[in-house]
Amino acid sequence: MNHGKFIVVEGIEGAGKSTAIATIKETIEKFNISYVTTREPGGTPLAEQLRTLVKSADHQETITQETELLLMYASRSQLLANKILPALEQGTWVIGDRHNLSSIAYQGGGRQISDSILNTLADITLKGLKPDLTIYLDITPELGLSRAQARGELDRIELEQIDFFNRTRDKYLQMAASDNSIVKIDASQPLSSVRASIVKTIEAFVSQQIK
Repeated sequence: MNHGKFIVVEGIEGAGKSTAIATIKETIEKFNISYVTTREPGGTPLAEQLRTLVKSADHQETITQETELLLMYASRSQLLANKILPALEQGTWVIGDRHNLSSIAYQGGGRQISDSILNTLADITLKGLKPDLTIYLDITPELGLSRAQARGELDRIELEQIDFFNRTRDKYLQMAASDNSIVKIDASQPLSSVRASIVKTIEAFVSQQIK
């Protein structure tokens, strides 16, 4: 276990990513594993500024989907170079709130940007990095957005039409079905059931690493 492991939580708005990350932290702490947490977009001072640009709903001009896409990958590049890779190289585990799968789902599925463009940007920015484990919290957009609305004011992306989120979820489901490093968990279950599924997944993953 000289090299750190990269665990990512994915899902649409209201899926419960914050609760999932807290559960992951509690679980790996039982194994005395050192870790850091990140979020996307964001995670470094510059990347957080880019996050504000992407998420703000009160811009004086329309943000094009191409600008959104490039800002996402610019933020990811900063986070990767300045936080994720250094931590992994030191043997520290990284728990990420979103990563490249979010761009595949939101910009690829939701915005319908071509795979070739996404793959090119990923090749440039990710340098081959792929999460060791992704937990995808699956939930219908209707339920997820109702939860997000209950939290407070929605950001620019959360204000998108329901069809956008249906396409985003469809892409998530497609990717989860084709990649065995992605574990799908039904986020519409009671919280206790969701937490139990996450704990079981993380404990099994850690056990594989320390054999």
